[in-house]
Amino acid sequence: MNYMTMLDGWKNFYVIVGSSAGALIGLQFVVLTLIADRSGPRNDAQVSGAFATPSVVHFGVVLLLSAIVSAPWNGITAVAILWGLVGLIGIMYAVVVARRMRVQTIYRPVFEDWLFHVLLPFTAYATLAVSAYAARSHAQPVQFVVGAATLLLLFVGIHNAWDAITYHVFVHKPGQQEAERDQGDAGEIKEDPN
Repeated sequence: MNYMTMLDGWKNFYVIVGSSAGALIGLQFVVLTLIADRSGPRNDAQVSGAFATPSVVHFGVVLLLSAIVSAPWNGITAVAILWGLVGLIGIMYAVVVARRMRVQTIYRPVFEDWLFHVLLPFTAYATLAVSAYAARSHAQPVQFVVGAATLLLLFVGIHNAWDAITYHVFVHKPGQQEAERDQGDAGEIKEDPN
């Protein structure tokens, strides 16, 4: 069976997934711009490399995979090599993220953080790498595996972006407001009502 014929059924899937990833990348930039003026710890770069940047990377990978799979290839070999390389690079990146999470000192990661920032992305990238080997002999089932890995990266990115936003809205902001209120109270001179 011709690979292009098999891929025809996947075009809408990758248009939807790729468009979602592209829109979410843009939304990440908007949110980071809105919270950029907040005062906070000076080790923000450490935390960003461990928690914010991976979301944009995962969205970018989903967008890249959507472009790769949607291109008019003559066969599956080149596509499988590309998504295999993406998978191998992603595995290395998941290891880098794990290291960044471990060495940063601002936030102590809990199990959910390790699951969504390291384990699930590692699984998705490993799935891409392994599926590249099976693509020639099992082209049709492998497309479902690649689609599942792509969706997993999209959902991981959505979870992580939401988690970061809720942290800044519900955890970081109230603490910041209390600190500003305390500083304001210390500088005010209270008048005696009598």
